[in-house]
Amino acid sequence: MAESSEGLGTVPEHERILQEIESTDTACVGPTLRSVYDDQPNAHKKFMEKLDACIRNHDKEIEKMCNFHHQGFVDAITELLKVRTDAEKLKVQVTDTNRRFQDAGKEVIGHTEDIIRCRIQQRNITTVVEKLQLCLPVLEMYSKLKEQMSTKRYYSALKTMEQLENVYFPRVSQYRFCQLMIENLPKLREDIKEISMSDLKDFLESIRKHSDKIGETAMKQAQHQKTFSVSLQKQNNVKFGKNRYINHDRIPEERNEVVLKQALEEEDENEEEVLTVQDLVDFSPVYRCLHIYSVLGDEETFENYYRKQRKKQARLVLQPQSSMHETVDGYRRYFTQIVGFFVVEDHILHVTQGLVTRAYTDELWNMALSKIIAVLRAHSSYCADPDLVLELKNLIVIFADTLQGYGFPVNRLFDLLFEIRDQYNETLLKKWTGVFRDIFEEDNYSPIPIVNEEEYKSVISKFPFQDPDLEKQPFPKKFPMSQSVPHIYIQVKEFIYASLKFSESLHRSSTEIDDMLRKSTNLLLTRTLSGCLLNLIRKPHIGLTELVQIIINTTHLEQACKYLEDFITNITNISQETVHTTRLYGLSTFKDARHAAEGEIYTKLNQKIDEFVQLADYDWTMSEPDGRASGYLMDLINFLRSIFQVFTHLPGKVAQTACMSACQHLSTSLMRMLLDSELKQISMGAVQQFNLDVIQCELFASSEPVPGFQGDTLQLAFIDLRQLLDLFMVWDWSTYLADYGQPASKYLRVNPNTALILLEKMKDTSKKNNIFAQFRKNDRDKQKLIETVVKQLRSLVNGMSQHT
Repeated sequence: MAESSEGLGTVPEHERILQEIESTDTACVGPTLRSVYDDQPNAHKKFMEKLDACIRNHDKEIEKMCNFHHQGFVDAITELLKVRTDAEKLKVQVTDTNRRFQDAGKEVIGHTEDIIRCRIQQRNITTVVEKLQLCLPVLEMYSKLKEQMSTKRYYSALKTMEQLENVYFPRVSQYRFCQLMIENLPKLREDIKEISMSDLKDFLESIRKHSDKIGETAMKQAQHQKTFSVSLQKQNNVKFGKNRYINHDRIPEERNEVVLKQALEEEDENEEEVLTVQDLVDFSPVYRCLHIYSVLGDEETFENYYRKQRKKQARLVLQPQSSMHETVDGYRRYFTQIVGFFVVEDHILHVTQGLVTRAYTDELWNMALSKIIAVLRAHSSYCADPDLVLELKNLIVIFADTLQGYGFPVNRLFDLLFEIRDQYNETLLKKWTGVFRDIFEEDNYSPIPIVNEEEYKSVISKFPFQDPDLEKQPFPKKFPMSQSVPHIYIQVKEFIYASLKFSESLHRSSTEIDDMLRKSTNLLLTRTLSGCLLNLIRKPHIGLTELVQIIINTTHLEQACKYLEDFITNITNISQETVHTTRLYGLSTFKDARHAAEGEIYTKLNQKIDEFVQLADYDWTMSEPDGRASGYLMDLINFLRSIFQVFTHLPGKVAQTACMSACQHLSTSLMRMLLDSELKQISMGAVQQFNLDVIQCELFASSEPVPGFQGDTLQLAFIDLRQLLDLFMVWDWSTYLADYGQPASKYLRVNPNTALILLEKMKDTSKKNNIFAQFRKNDRDKQKLIETVVKQLRSLVNGMSQHT
């Protein structure tokens, strides 16, 4: 039962497998067959039995089908046999027809092949035309590029290159010639860069050479503009009554109109000939190069190169020649080159964008300005000619005004001008030192003689002198001062004019100009003129007469200082009453010079007295006096009388002081002569002779050689000599010794030491001349008295020393 149930379960499975084999592709039957062997044992045998049974079934079905269709097959074969004959006939006919068609189509095939070839050629031609239509514009543009390169239209050539690259080359990029062109464009660009850079270098070299011409033109235009403005201002001043009076001379209105007319005519002429920087320089290389580098996308490289080269040129321009300070042309060339450089930079700044910036030009200008100031400060210090310094100042003003017109700050240049102004004043002072020296050397130091009214007015026009008494005197007459006074006054005014010239165009107020003029004039008076006067006074060849005239001259120059104040006021229109107005120090200057001259008079007068005293030839051992004063002393007194006659023109105190100084010096010289250590012996006769000379001095003093002394004031100069000589002449030693130290002493001015020295000289003389006097009683008594007096005098001297 179990086996039968198992066999029943296997049969459906075998049927399924057979169905799969029948329905499955032969290549895929492997897995199905494998399942037969994977089943139970002996399954394949049963499967084979089942397979054989299935085959037998199929064979039976095939047999049945063949039996069913066999008659139809026989009928078909029969029909085919019948058709076979007709088919052969038809084949013969078709073959014949085909032959005849082949023969007829050979000509058509020939024409058709010709048509195909033509169509191919036509298509090729059309393709060629189309390609040529694409290539020709490229070739034309490339030809245009070559032409532009040959005609140096590089900017256009770059634009053409851009069109070729962006528009034309993409259309024909597959062609070899296009690749060659594309490969050649970078080389062309480099060529253009090199050529444009070469043009730029030529341009930079050109503007370096023409900078002075550009600067000269710009400075001329600025100067003409300034001249025109000043002329207009002068005309306005005339119209509004702002005429200036200088030394009572008015500038005529007609003259101002003529000056203005000339300025206007010059301005018109200049307008016709105005040249701009574009007229002098071709800037196209810069524009081309800038555009080329902009197109090439390398604008920064160009800007850096341009700025670097211009900075190098700036340093070259700012480097002065070593001999620049010798001539004004050297300074002018220096300034014109700098102006030309910055005018070009300003033009580049305004016509290009980015090549030159305001910050760059400001930085360059600040660097240049520092260098310019240092150069001018160094080179101007070598200028010893005031005219050259003044021309330098004018050049600096024009230079500053020109660059200021282009927007460059120039305040530091005007500050520099104040330094140069001090130097200019120094050169003026040196020049006027020579002028004053020449005036003093040419002066004869005598009052100015005038013989008629014309000469009188000529002097008055040069020097402000007012003296009603002199006006009333008939001709011929004399001015009290010498010829140097009006000359000095004129030269001081000329100095003020010269100093004013530097102050012009400095953009300063009238108050500042007034202050500058007064300070420079003060320097002239207190340093230059004062120094010249002092040197003149101290010159050995200047005598007493000349010194007297110098004192008179300084007095009149001192009185003229107020007119110099008015002169400066008229120039600047600044009242002297204005607060902080500087005053002229001429009063103190001339007072100091006068005091120096007075001191020199006293010194020279004493030197003259010493010269006469040196002529003294006393016989100090004479036994009896000559009975008259010594010749040298009488000559000295006569000289003093004539000199003091000249002193009548001096101020009273000066003459009195000179006279007192002379008498005191004479008294001192005579006293020194008595007490000279080289003089060993003096006789009483010599003392008596010396007394006669002193009497003549006292008579001279009492004759009042100079008026103004009260009583016997002048005689007191000889009181020391008089009391000493009286003591020895009267031999009144008892009174002297008894009254010594008393205020009412008769010999109060006699110093014990002086008396002792003179007494010892006389003692030695007595011993020498009276060898045998010791045998006479009177002489012995006198000698003892002298010895006693000497001892007492020595005790007084020793007492004075201890007290001291």
